[in-house]
Amino acid sequence: MDLERILFTQGFGSRRQCRALIADARVTIAGIPCTNPSAVFATAAPAALEFEFEIDGVRWKYHEKAYLVMNKPPGYECSRDPQHHLSVFDLLPPQLTERGVQCVGRLDQDTTGLLLLSDDGAFVHSFTSPKRKVPKVYLATTRHPLDTAQLDALRNGVLLHGEPQPIAAVSAIPRDDHVLELTVLEGKYHQVKRMVAASGNRVEKLYRERIGGYALPDDLAEGQWRWLDEADLMRLKES
Repeated sequence: MDLERILFTQGFGSRRQCRALIADARVTIAGIPCTNPSAVFATAAPAALEFEFEIDGVRWKYHEKAYLVMNKPPGYECSRDPQHHLSVFDLLPPQLTERGVQCVGRLDQDTTGLLLLSDDGAFVHSFTSPKRKVPKVYLATTRHPLDTAQLDALRNGVLLHGEPQPIAAVSAIPRDDHVLELTVLEGKYHQVKRMVAASGNRVEKLYRERIGGYALPDDLAEGQWRWLDEADLMRLKES
């Protein structure tokens, strides 16, 4: 792929803007400035795994598709056009927003934890389609102590307003008197909060811990993000 197109696919602006970056000698390959927008570099696998470039001294690794994980902090909306709070896209480099990454399912503004983002439509669909039944694990801090009746209701199914039939959790495990580990397959609007409310309690704090077999890394601080590698993508597919 030629250098101009590489920069374009990686979110560095329009073709014209990418040509300007190259013409101004702001792009280096292996430490050497490259001013030829038509210079061709290997970006097909497996060579793409090793291809890097620098712009204004900042190193970038080529990724054909973007697969990201973020530890979402509270007070951020999963929207490009937030209504009342900041956007999670404000936490990403503009190049990733430019290339069209989107949230793989949304978390409420006050919900924290594991958030996936990607510009791969098939990937997004595979984790948001109800037919795929991907398990998602949440930790809900509750206002009132958990009891057996609430846990049984969640496991057996609770009827939510507007839903034709009860929805049951895959599992409902108390981690302590006020912390519930809840696993669900769906991704309905405010689902976990509504399920806990229907069981007779109230969610005070909500954190998503796991999707499929992939858990939020312990060393990823709130508001931080990183690229997913092949091992991460394989764990996501585990149920």
